[in-house]
Amino acid sequence: MSQLIVLPFIAIAAILLAKVPAIAQFGLSALPLAIVLGIVAGHVNTREAAGKEIVFTRFCQQKLLRAGIILFGFSLSFQQIISVGWQALVLDLLVITTIFCVGTYIGIRFLKLDKELAILTSVGSAICGAAAILATESVLKPRQENVTVAVATVVLFGTLAMFSYPIIFQFSGMSEQAFGIYIGSTVHEVAQAVAAGEAVGGEALQNAVVVKLIRVMMLAPFILILSAFLTRSGKSSSGCSSGGKIIIPWFVFGFIAASGINSVLVIPEALLSSLQLGSQFSLAIAMAALGVQTRWSTIRHAGAKPMILSLMLFVMLIFGGFYLNHWLIVA
Repeated sequence: MSQLIVLPFIAIAAILLAKVPAIAQFGLSALPLAIVLGIVAGHVNTREAAGKEIVFTRFCQQKLLRAGIILFGFSLSFQQIISVGWQALVLDLLVITTIFCVGTYIGIRFLKLDKELAILTSVGSAICGAAAILATESVLKPRQENVTVAVATVVLFGTLAMFSYPIIFQFSGMSEQAFGIYIGSTVHEVAQAVAAGEAVGGEALQNAVVVKLIRVMMLAPFILILSAFLTRSGKSSSGCSSGGKIIIPWFVFGFIAASGINSVLVIPEALLSSLQLGSQFSLAIAMAALGVQTRWSTIRHAGAKPMILSLMLFVMLIFGGFYLNHWLIVA
């Protein structure tokens, strides 16, 4: 079956499946579901894509991804940052900076991973999982197999983290409000933060979502900084000179503008729901495009080192994030 039909079908199926209570309670949002369904479809249909299918797949993975991130900006507002206090903003900044820098350093220096793979895995753990990895792809220009492996490891440990938080809460000695901030500042995906917060309590859920969305909002300046750093280094991911050309991820400014509009205008609920659905569909079809190109042999070929890096970052988020929360947030 043609990918022109398969990819939209997978995206719609993932969105509908994510609304099934038995699936939603596990924190499986449309995005990881779309990846999984895409992987299954890619292994079932072994026919090589050609012509219009290749163009359409690239369009989904690049253009629709960026459109989805811009539209996702309408789910955020600057008022949300103010509502949880400056400590939460500082906390998110520390988590993102530490996880990304340590992960990249360890991945390249000690695990001898490809630079692209170390960066993608680290940014997925630091900010917002698969969506952050694909957004970073726009400026890093990595090989497809590195994107695939990074997404697979981040989704795995993000899901494991989500199930760990309700257990940790029993022994944390933290209030629901404080524990919600801990969840939002350390869980990989938005849906996983929602599921973990809901399992703890209503107050935990509210703070978890807001703090997590602040982390998502930081994706925009992160991409700009990374782009500037890669330009300053004078080399592309392949090691060839970039000629000093500045890579500007314009969709980041669209993301910021959408958040700004949502901060100063009251958007009608029907329109807001449509924008959020459009974002979800665009991101889901981008994940499906990634999934259909994923082969288990690629992940297996990458070996144990990417899994080790993701495990280390998972442990850092759980334990390091816990102590950072105790330091900055009043329990």
